[in-house]
Amino acid sequence: MWEYTDKLKDHFFNPRNVGEIDDPDGVGEVGSLACGDALKLTLKLDENGRIKDAKFKTFGCASAIATSSVLTEMIKGLTLDEADKVTNKDIADYLGGLPEQKMHCSVMGREALEAAIENYRTGGKKKHELEGRVVCNCFGVTESEIARVIRENNLTTVEQVTNYCKAGGGCGGCAGEIEKIIEKIHGDKVKEVPALVPRWAGKLTNIAKIQLIQQTINEQIRPVLRPHGGNIELIDVEGNKVIVAFRGMCAQCRLAEFTMKDVVEAKLREFVSEELFVEEDKESAQQPHNHRE
Repeated sequence: MWEYTDKLKDHFFNPRNVGEIDDPDGVGEVGSLACGDALKLTLKLDENGRIKDAKFKTFGCASAIATSSVLTEMIKGLTLDEADKVTNKDIADYLGGLPEQKMHCSVMGREALEAAIENYRTGGKKKHELEGRVVCNCFGVTESEIARVIRENNLTTVEQVTNYCKAGGGCGGCAGEIEKIIEKIHGDKVKEVPALVPRWAGKLTNIAKIQLIQQTINEQIRPVLRPHGGNIELIDVEGNKVIVAFRGMCAQCRLAEFTMKDVVEAKLREFVSEELFVEEDKESAQQPHNHRE
């Protein structure tokens, strides 16, 4: 059972701006009924070039309806340049958060908005299409779209990518390619920041400690687990307790407890703080990960 915020429930049970604008200035259509989600967004501008009205029609779950509803409310009164800066995270945050397995609904809203703006700016002559090679044939998701959601939302696992854009949520045959895209993007990020040095000198704030823990996981721990088909996700940090969940082959491995101590905890103590200790969130690791609608 998903945990929905009160604001999300309100926009689901009482959706705003449902329908279609007659003679719209911009039209954005994304998704498909075959994939389980589809959204049509129509816009009307005023004499100053601001969005005077926005309406939507969608086929999807409660999150798809709520994110579409709130998107239309968010963009009213904005110029197209301002609306073009709205991200899927902005949509989710406006609702007080979304279940991670439903983040793809906020991505669909952002894509529909981009398509509507593009439709207006090209006079309706250009059909909105995601650029790049199709990686996930089940849901028609391209390499560029996968890379974008990874960068914008700092995704680190195939499971998270599936949550945000459905890629990998069908037959699963593209999981290896998604993993390579993740590795490339985070490898590029590593080149942009100074390399980690053993144990941080000085006192860390909570935010800095969490960031350093995540960086250590990305740069020091995941590269050890991935060659064996495993992965790891940071769940929470409570004081000096670091809560993690193993993914992939690591979630089923009888030696996971040794991996947690000899690899995960050892690396975190080496690169962050000697006071850290690690616990596994076994309940999260045991949950089924089927994210199709």
